[in-house]
Amino acid sequence: MSSKRILMLVGDFVEDYEAMVPFQMLLMVGHHVDSCCPDKQAGDTVKTAIHDFEGDQTYSEKVGHNFGITIGFEEAVAAEYDALVIPGGRAPEYLRLDRRVLDLVCKFHGAGKPIAAICHGPQILAAAGIINGRSISCYPAVSPEITLSGGTYVETAATFDNAHIDGNLVTAPAWPAHPNWIASFLKVLDNANS
Repeated sequence: MSSKRILMLVGDFVEDYEAMVPFQMLLMVGHHVDSCCPDKQAGDTVKTAIHDFEGDQTYSEKVGHNFGITIGFEEAVAAEYDALVIPGGRAPEYLRLDRRVLDLVCKFHGAGKPIAAICHGPQILAAAGIINGRSISCYPAVSPEITLSGGTYVETAATFDNAHIDGNLVTAPAWPAHPNWIASFLKVLDNANS
């Protein structure tokens, strides 16, 4: 496996585990990973949210850690990266309203580069208009956006540990899927440009 350059798109209240853990996992296997956020610069941070399943009708939310930004958003040029990672949490809800974010995602997709999105991350894929005719996994509450955007929702395993590959898109329902999601992403990444 050769080292790749990977961009992670985050924002305030990104899901803590879905940013921190994949960032570290991808570094651990030898890839270069940059994090970016609209209107943030290298050295800035975003606040994270910790979501947990505690028996309520939906997940609970607590303030997490500060997650470091490694490059300014204007430095996030799709042509300089091999792949894109979009964590979930609250951030995708508002990041999908930023035309710059959607343009960046469309550039990765238009070039056929791997894109990994988890939990609420597929909200950005839907807003970018790139899931029509595609099969997508996501947090179940996001499934209406998938189907309304012309995609097919891939049912979530009861344990939330499944991942799904459809071409260059690697999606998963939530952080319990990290082992399958990252393994699937690495497989797609390794096959890209080989």
